[in-house]
Formats: sequence, C-alpha cells, structure tokens
Amino acid sequence: MPQTVLIVDDEKRLVSLVQSYLTQEGYRVVTAYNGKEALDVSRKEKPDLIILDIMMPEMNGYDFMRTHRTGRDTPIIMLTAKVEDDDKVIGLELGADDYVAKPFKPRELMARVRNVLRRAGKSEPKGKTLRVADITLDRDSREVFVGERSTDLTPSEFDLLAALMTTPGRVFSRLDLLDVIQGVRYEGYERTIDTHVKNLRAKIESDPRKPLHIETVYGVGYRLNKG
Repeated sequence: MPQTVLIVDDEKRLVSLVQSYLTQEGYRVVTAYNGKEALDVSRKEKPDLIILDIMMPEMNGYDFMRTHRTGRDTPIIMLTAKVEDDDKVIGLELGADDYVAKPFKPRELMARVRNVLRRAGKSEPKGKTLRVADITLDRDSREVFVGERSTDLTPSEFDLLAALMTTPGRVFSRLDLLDVIQGVRYEGYERTIDTHVKNLRAKIESDPRKPLHIETVYGVGYRLNKG
C-alpha cells in the first residue's frame, strides 16, 4: 500500500503541482487548504507525512502543529515563504522535521519527502536495543523509555538520540548530527540541531535546565553522558 502524504496549503495551484509530483513518485496524496480542514483530513486519513504551509486562513500552520501534535508523531515538512530564522525555530520547536522555503524546486522537495519518510520508518538491525543510564531505545519498534515511562519522539528526535546513544561520551558536532537527521551537512541549518536538542531534553530530562543526559560541549556540539 502506498504511503499517504497530506498537502496543506491555501495556494491551490501549488497544491496541484506538488500533488502531481508526489503522485508520479508513487505516493497517495490527500489535500487540505487551511489548518482546520487539515485537522479533519489528518484524523480521517492518518497520513504518513504532512507538507504544511504556515501562513493560511482560519488556522495557520503553527496552530495546526500545536493541535495535531497532541498524541501524534506524524513527520511534518514546513513549506512556507517565511524564511526568517525565528520562524524556522518556532516550527522546529513545535515538532516539524524539515523546512523548505518558497519558491522551491519540486525535485528538492521530493528528495526531502523521501528522506523524512526514510528516517521515520527506516529499518534497523533486528533486536537492536540501546540502553544508557535509565534510557532504553528500541530501533525495531522505534520506542523510547526513560525508566518505565514511554516517551514519544519525533523522527528527528529519535534519530538524534539514537546517534548519541550509539557512542556515549563521544562529542558530536552540530554538522555531524545534522548529517544524521537530514542526510546533509548544510551549515545554513546547523543551528536547528540546538532546537531539536532542546525539544529532546524536555522529553527525557527530569530538569531540562540542568540536563543530566545530553551535555553541551561549548563551541563544539553535544554528547550523551555514559551514566
């Protein structure tokens, strides 16, 4: 069964263009033209990926993510004409996995779609369970437990934590981690790692302001304490 992609944008010509490319790539496509409509479509269709515009009538993309993210970890690619770093960070803090600025090349968007879907459901060696301190990460089921508590992570957060847990104590640069979660080492997006780490700490640390697990190595990047 083909994977389902939900396109949410109030520009109907753009929706039609992206839909045609996705259909050619073999995806099943559903559409919505504002955030409120997208909530209904996403509940009904349960898409594997959402391509989401930010500036829309009735409900913008940020408000959609705040509502949709409750109990869901669907990968989201932001597609928007807003290119300021602050706008990008807001989206990432709300759980977006990638960011594509308008105007864009359709083939670039298709590559990002494939990459995000791969990261969300890529296969790992069976039985590959990582344990560091009180954190357990299962690559088969893509589940994470902190102690006995199950923790829902976005695909980017999961891949970031898996990389850190693979070699506890190793210092990863931001570019290293960007390569892990996006498959590219593009310096323009290097600081987005800080946002993902902030989100991850909020989910796995007892006090994110005084993290015990993910340590900042100033001027370099991050490492996971061996516990």
